[in-house]
Amino acid sequence: MTSPPTGGAELRRAFLDFFAARDHLVVKSSSLVPHDDPTLLFANAGMNQFKDYFLGYATPEKPRAVSVQKCVRAGGKHNDLDNVGFTPRHHTFFEMLGNFSFGDYFKEDAIALAWEFLTRDLGLDPDRLSASVFAGDRTTPPDEEARAIWKSYLPEERISALPAAENFWSMGDTGPCGPCSEIHYDQGPAYPDDDRYLEIWNLVFMQFDRDDAGTLTPLPAPSVDTGMGLERLAAVVQGVRSNYDTDLFAGLVTAVEGRAARDLDPGAVRTAARVIADHARATAFLIADGVLPANEGRGYVLRKILRRALRFGRKAGVPEPFLPEMTDLAISGMADAWPELGLSRDLILRVAAFEEERFSGTLATAMGQLDRVLARGSVQDAAEVPGEDAFRLYDTFGLPLDLVEEVAREHGMSVDHEAFEGKPAAASTAYRDIAEGQPTRFLGYDGTEADGCRVLAALAAEESGSPVPAPALLAGATGELILDRTPFYPEGGGQVGDRGLLRSAGGIAEVVDSQSRDGLVVHTVRMREGAIGAGERVEAFVDRTRRRGAAEHHTMTHLLHAALRDTLGPHVKQAGSLVAPERLRFDFTHYAALTPTEIGTIEGRVNEQIRADREVLASVMPLDMALARGALAFFGDKYGTEVRVIEVPEFSVELCGGTHLGATGQAGVFVIVSEESVSAGVRRVEALTGRPAIEHVIRGRRLLGDIGRAANTRPEEVARKVEKMRSDLRRMEREVERLQDRLALRGSTGPATGPDSLSDTETIAGILVWMPAPLDGVSKNEHRRLMDAFRDRQDGKPWVAVSASVRDGRAAVILGVSEKIAERLPANRLLGEAATLIGGRGGGRADRAEGGGPDPGGLPAFNEHIRQAIRDTFAN
Repeated sequence: MTSPPTGGAELRRAFLDFFAARDHLVVKSSSLVPHDDPTLLFANAGMNQFKDYFLGYATPEKPRAVSVQKCVRAGGKHNDLDNVGFTPRHHTFFEMLGNFSFGDYFKEDAIALAWEFLTRDLGLDPDRLSASVFAGDRTTPPDEEARAIWKSYLPEERISALPAAENFWSMGDTGPCGPCSEIHYDQGPAYPDDDRYLEIWNLVFMQFDRDDAGTLTPLPAPSVDTGMGLERLAAVVQGVRSNYDTDLFAGLVTAVEGRAARDLDPGAVRTAARVIADHARATAFLIADGVLPANEGRGYVLRKILRRALRFGRKAGVPEPFLPEMTDLAISGMADAWPELGLSRDLILRVAAFEEERFSGTLATAMGQLDRVLARGSVQDAAEVPGEDAFRLYDTFGLPLDLVEEVAREHGMSVDHEAFEGKPAAASTAYRDIAEGQPTRFLGYDGTEADGCRVLAALAAEESGSPVPAPALLAGATGELILDRTPFYPEGGGQVGDRGLLRSAGGIAEVVDSQSRDGLVVHTVRMREGAIGAGERVEAFVDRTRRRGAAEHHTMTHLLHAALRDTLGPHVKQAGSLVAPERLRFDFTHYAALTPTEIGTIEGRVNEQIRADREVLASVMPLDMALARGALAFFGDKYGTEVRVIEVPEFSVELCGGTHLGATGQAGVFVIVSEESVSAGVRRVEALTGRPAIEHVIRGRRLLGDIGRAANTRPEEVARKVEKMRSDLRRMEREVERLQDRLALRGSTGPATGPDSLSDTETIAGILVWMPAPLDGVSKNEHRRLMDAFRDRQDGKPWVAVSASVRDGRAAVILGVSEKIAERLPANRLLGEAATLIGGRGGGRADRAEGGGPDPGGLPAFNEHIRQAIRDTFAN
């Protein structure tokens, strides 16, 4: 009989093989980024990708499945970040082993399979295992069925009943739910009580459906969802006290400890090593799944993880840079099981290096500032870091609030959050009060005009900036009008608000903007004539030209997003947008500037969709259904239970409330006009479509024609001709510089001086010293050639050469020494000392150094300093 598996990789493989042999479909881990669930920050459990099966929205290929799921718990509801490194079990990234039944087997088989794998395949001692079952509460009876099954494996005293907080699972406030049964392992009396009985496997039995009233109805096909952390299982099997002592982490931890300062507390170094090991793994997996550092959302969590690793590395005295090396070690240790790490290695290391370089200088300065704040608080016996100080550290020095809080906790202090965020100003309740009566109904999807719209309120602008209710707005006034129905699109989703006119029987208002407030469409207006007040009926006319331009650019924004993802990869995510009648701006996550080829490909793909004249479909459906269809949604965005979906068949599906074209062909043409960096990991594309794009193309063609005529060539030959002209210009500039050098040399040294003349040489302590008069206006390259010419004529004799030039009011100096001289009087050291006499500095090699300064008047003193250094070194 083969020995049970012990290594992390062996355990992972053994788990999959065990369930595959029992007719479970091996399902690949989903991405850490839940593309079909904007409510979830990261995948944090094995069941995430199977949610549609449990909800009945989709049918699985097989009724049984097994997976090893990548998970991250470092933000949102599930956030273990602050505990990582300080406890033996917490991680940001971990692997979840899970087996699943979708209406196939239930409690008896789930318990039997778990028991068999643990005791037979892994060889765990049955006498050290125990189980818990649901104790029941006022709405749900205890799980006596699970207890009865466990009695076949365990004595009564090793089966405990726990309340719903520990042993009842729900997918949400309503929907599938059911009792849990946890399996615990007794690590022995040497462990403290809170760590002795370690939960290693949780079996969830989904057997009820909870409705809005809280009533539980048995599901027709109850299911099973189990989860067991690989890192925790490895610690049990390998008999170590901490997950960080397993082979999954040991190499990384040892590598960090080996680079840490030797004079630090071993406990502090061990904590730092565990933090860096964990965070290096999380960094590698997150970037491989398309997350890039950013200032919000998932990217911000990654940036926090990276910066926390940097802080602990600095605390442990680990020489920088270290993040790329540690991340590379993490990749090497796990790429066999997770090939996406190897495929993304270059990107992962490049991002890690960039973030470390970007933050290291900031961290040093900011931490010094924070230390002063904490020291002041300690002297004053303060319990909190003042919010003003925390905000200054963030705003001026770039230190995230999370790091301030963590360091403050280490000093027994908290942060004054209210002062950090600023007390919100008292806001007008006008919008809220109106909305409670009746929100605005938007009519703009069906047209740009409407009549009979009732004015719910007129709000006059005050000097304070807060609008206040008014009976009516009079001619010449500015203010806001709120209607019960309107075709005006309020700014949202990147699309600017509509403009146009409102007309009543007694007045005309020009709408200069439309915004959304508390469910209302607020029309910002300038009264042209008459008056409009609450209760009146108005006709509404949206500026059709602006609306059409906005619709064109909004539809093209969706096509651009899809083309970017198709061309660059699924890591591309929208990071902001502007949709205006005359242009679009789209910010997205990406790690490098787009090449001309990539820009051409993206532009071409969008124009292919325009030429195909595909229908743009708009539909309203439940959020879950939209996500199941693959609609792109974004974490942090607010979605209701019903959402609007914009689809260009076979190319793009997104949740969107904006206005769009009826067909892609209506846009005419699409051109990208610029691409640039916005911040680290975020790029920006600006583009045009419709009439603005056509006008741009026409202007470009005219400009190209003008350039061609000026260059006396055809437009298609302009690029080649311009390149030739540039080449000719560079050649002529070099020739001019050469002639200028000749004139300068004649004016400075005369015909009898130069590197082959001895008129500028002297002998000091038996050493030939060449110090010609300063050259006037000689270029840097010619200056270097003069020094090279002198060096090449010395035939092994000991020498020191000092050549100076003056150009544009600055002194430039080259100092060369022969090989034997360099051993005792290095040129770089000597020049560094003397350069202060011309107000500058210098550096280089032991045999050759260069420098300069703004004070040519100091050159005689500079030369004398060199002479004296030669005497002091060689005269004796």
